Amino acid sequence: MAKRVLLGMSGGVDSSVSAVLLLQQGYEVIGGFMKNWSTNDDGEECEWRRERRDAMRVAGQLGLKFYTFDFEAEYRAKVYEYMIDEYKAGRTPNPDVLCNKYMKFDLFLKEADKLGCDFVATGHYARRTDSHPLQLPLGQGEGQTVAHLLVGLDENKDQTYFLCQLNQEQLRRSLFPIGDLQKSRVREIAREHKLPVAEKKDSQGICFVGQVDMQQFLEARIAPHDGNIVTTDGKILGKHRGFEFYTIGQRGGLGIGGGTPLYVVDRRPETNEVVVAVGADDPALFKTRLSAVHLSETIPNSLVKHLGKIITARIRYRQPLAECVIESLLPYPDQPPVTDRIAHVRFTTPQRAVAPGQFIAFYDGEELIGSGVIAE
Repeated sequence: MAKRVLLGMSGGVDSSVSAVLLLQQGYEVIGGFMKNWSTNDDGEECEWRRERRDAMRVAGQLGLKFYTFDFEAEYRAKVYEYMIDEYKAGRTPNPDVLCNKYMKFDLFLKEADKLGCDFVATGHYARRTDSHPLQLPLGQGEGQTVAHLLVGLDENKDQTYFLCQLNQEQLRRSLFPIGDLQKSRVREIAREHKLPVAEKKDSQGICFVGQVDMQQFLEARIAPHDGNIVTTDGKILGKHRGFEFYTIGQRGGLGIGGGTPLYVVDRRPETNEVVVAVGADDPALFKTRLSAVHLSETIPNSLVKHLGKIITARIRYRQPLAECVIESLLPYPDQPPVTDRIAHVRFTTPQRAVAPGQFIAFYDGEELIGSGVIAE
C-alpha cells in the first residue's frame, strides 16, 4: 500500500508544489490547513480564509482530501503568549521556530496519527536523509533508521534555521518535497501544472499572523512607558516609548536625528533603558562568545559529539554560517532537578548584534545538528 502523508497546505506555491511532487512519488496525500490566528488588531479577520480558499482550490484540482485544523487556542498559549512575554523580558523571540516545534510538527503530527498517516510534509526548503544503522542510546530508538536534517539546495531559501528545534522523532516522520529544488524550479512546476497559486507572492511576517508593523503589533499589547536612550557610557541621548519596542542591532526609529548612526546594543528592563552604540564599528555591537539554553538536538547526543570541535552556526535566519566551537555543555543552574543544559559558544570572528531570546542553530557541514536559545 502507498504511504499516507498529511501535507500542511498554507495556500502558497511551495506547499502546493509539494503536493504535486508527493503524488508523483506515489504517496497518498491528504491536505491539511492549520488555522492558528484569526483576527487583526483592527478587529477584521486576517487572511486565513483567503489562504485556506487557495489551499482548497489546489487540493480540489489535485483530487486530495482536505481538512481544516483549528489550533488557535494552542497557538496563543504556546507561541503568541511566549512571544509577548519574551519582549516584556527584554529578549527577542523567534515565533516561527516555536510555531514549527509546537504546531506543524507536534499538533499537526498528532492529527496525522488520527488519520492513519505515516508522515507529515511541509513546503520548507530543507532536506531529510536517512542513515542505516546508527545505534542510539538505550530507550531512544536503537536500531531504527536515523533522520538527518540538511540545508535546502537553494541557499537563498534554506529554512533549516526555522526547523532547528525539531527532534529525531519529529524528523523521522517528516518529508520536505521541495528541499532539492531551486525556488525558480518550484514556480516552473506550478506553472506546468497550472496551479492557481503559481504566481502568488511568498508570505512574510510572523508565522500565521502575517506581515505586520512589529512596533504597532507590540504597542497594541504592551502599554508604552517612556524611558531613556543612553550610550554605552551612560550619556542620555533622548527618550523612547518602551524598551520592548526595540531590537538588538536596530538602526533608526529612535527619534534621534543627525550625527553618527546609532545602533541598539542592549535593553534593560530593570531601568527601562535602551542602550545604543555610536557608529557601525562600535565594539559593543560585536561578541565572540555567547551562552545558549533550552538546547535541542536533531539526533540524541549530536551536540555532545561535537563538543570542542570546529563547527558552524547562525544566530538569525539567512545569516551566513560562522565558524564556532561549543566549549562546554553544563547543567543549567537554578533548575533542580536538572532538566536543561547551558552551552558556552566561542566564534572565530566577532558576531554582530547577538540578541538574547533568538535561536542559535548549529551545523556540521550541511547538517543541522541542534540549537538553543541565546541567553547572553
